[in-house]
Amino acid sequence: MATNTQSMRPSSWQGIDDIVIVGGGLAGLFCALKLSPRPVTILAAAPIGHGASSAWAQGGIAAAMSAGDTFDKHLADTLAAGAGIVDDKMARLMISEGPDRIRDLLAYGVPFDRDLEGHLLLSREAAHSERRIVRVKGDMAGKAIMEALIATVRKTPSIRIMEGYVVEELVTEGKFVSGVIARPDAGQSTTRVSFPARAVVLCSGGVGHLYEITTNPAEARGQGLGMAAKAGAMIADPEFVQFHPTAIDIGHDPAPLATEALRGDGAWLVNKSGHRFMADLHADAELAPRDIVARGVFAEVAAGRGAYLDCTKAIGKHFPEMFPTVYRSCLQAGIDPVTQLIPVVPAVHYHMGGVLVDADGRTTLDGLYAAGEVTSTGVHGANRLASNSLLEAVVFAARIADSIKGMLPESRLYEWPKEAGENDELVTVEDSPQLKTLRGLMSAHAGVIREREGLVGLIRAIQQLERDNTRLRFSNIAAAAKLIAVAALKREESRGGHYRADFTESAEPWHHRTFITLKEAEAAAQEIAG
Repeated sequence: MATNTQSMRPSSWQGIDDIVIVGGGLAGLFCALKLSPRPVTILAAAPIGHGASSAWAQGGIAAAMSAGDTFDKHLADTLAAGAGIVDDKMARLMISEGPDRIRDLLAYGVPFDRDLEGHLLLSREAAHSERRIVRVKGDMAGKAIMEALIATVRKTPSIRIMEGYVVEELVTEGKFVSGVIARPDAGQSTTRVSFPARAVVLCSGGVGHLYEITTNPAEARGQGLGMAAKAGAMIADPEFVQFHPTAIDIGHDPAPLATEALRGDGAWLVNKSGHRFMADLHADAELAPRDIVARGVFAEVAAGRGAYLDCTKAIGKHFPEMFPTVYRSCLQAGIDPVTQLIPVVPAVHYHMGGVLVDADGRTTLDGLYAAGEVTSTGVHGANRLASNSLLEAVVFAARIADSIKGMLPESRLYEWPKEAGENDELVTVEDSPQLKTLRGLMSAHAGVIREREGLVGLIRAIQQLERDNTRLRFSNIAAAAKLIAVAALKREESRGGHYRADFTESAEPWHHRTFITLKEAEAAAQEIAG
């Protein structure tokens, strides 16, 4: 339903372009640059680059660029990690366009590691058959990529950056998304502002902060997913949540990450007694797919034996220069990884599910595109292959830009932001009591290991929390949590990142992706509630 508003246009602005990008992470910035010189507006809750998981990515970007590597090999690894439900056409498309996007990033000034002859230095990560991870100073890829893109974006006159605008709602007219409503002043304003648009690009990030232990920033609360679902968008594969096996277990929220590249360079996982437990669980030991390693670490921690990353032998004295980010995190916690073990625990790291999009990033709602972790393109299947996420973000962000240029060839100026009413639902730094409760429940019942009784209780609890907190933003968060829980309950098998203790094997009837609307999830939840 269209929103009635009153004009509130600053005299220094004459109009607003017809493309609004929600989110200042990798996907949003890359899309804006690819749309240049066409005018766009980026709405970001925090200064661009802050509050974005992209900036924290340590491993790098996967791309088949070495002499011995091929697109087919990269695809085979992606399909194997995805546990049978990867959309192979979408994955091949992503992989084949990867090298060109790496070259784009180089052109934007990203200082990828090179060897003495100037060639890109490629490393290997878990479940990759070749060295194909393009990195920056070992573990600083995300930070370096974002710094380069931010600098380029700020120098690009066609890009308007509106920082401190917390987007709370999509404005719809039937099946058409006609703009967004945001709260200025980092969510502290009582006034809400409407931004009309012919195209909205949702790049709002993932769902990590729905869980108690996560490597994601607090802004990754699933609000973009919830907003799109409430507007009627089809959601795909929400039950598939990836847990990083080696978050550093020092009680921080979010938990600092010990990159998978450490294991790629030979670090072992051991318990308190020094036993290398992953060698008992998989032929690839520490380099097994992430879901298997996460469950292995979880089992050791749950049994009281603890889990630790031993980097002392394979990396040792080279740790500070090879992995400066991890080294700094360890030292701040009083751990010297050169000589000491790093305590680790599984933490929510990435959501394979999200808003369903096609090869051009179009959702099932006209006028709404999406890119990055908020989406489900199908390229990750049930379990994302390491370092394919940044690749997915840049490939599909570029394809969205091309699609918009073709679909909306003429820029059109709209009247600048309009007032969209007032309320006191201000953004708070601390989690609300309901969100704190939700995070604990999600970790307990929709976490590394799930079963029917816990999921049923979780769904009932989400409904009660919604009754206790009727604020708009919490309803967006709760919608995302409900989609994850209902889809996890419905999938009576174990596959990839989704593991059911009561259905421990994969089942042929479930050898397919999940497609679900919020309306369908609500109906299932009501049936459970009786």
